[in-house]
Amino acid sequence: MQDYEKIIEEKGLPEVGQTVRSKKYGTLWRVMEKREVWQNIDPDPKTGEPRMVPAIYLAYWRIRDDMPPGVGKMMGYLYTLYDNTFALNWEKVPPE
Repeated sequence: MQDYEKIIEEKGLPEVGQTVRSKKYGTLWRVMEKREVWQNIDPDPKTGEPRMVPAIYLAYWRIRDDMPPGVGKMMGYLYTLYDNTFALNWEKVPPE
């Protein structure tokens, strides 16, 4: 299994087009973009060489009834195997 697929599976990340809810504010967001990227981490303590790990970038658009799709507030986050920020901040909304 590729590293990127492992991140998506283990973290339970949503697919493009799926809706998620912010646990903090209760607002609804739609996943607009998903990219496989690399994230910088702390340099190797012994050699000082820079290091990077695979990550998934998700771009979210805030769903609002008074705005057409894609217009308005957007934000994006990186997710790696070494964090649990998706589970702490978001929950998937089942399709209607």
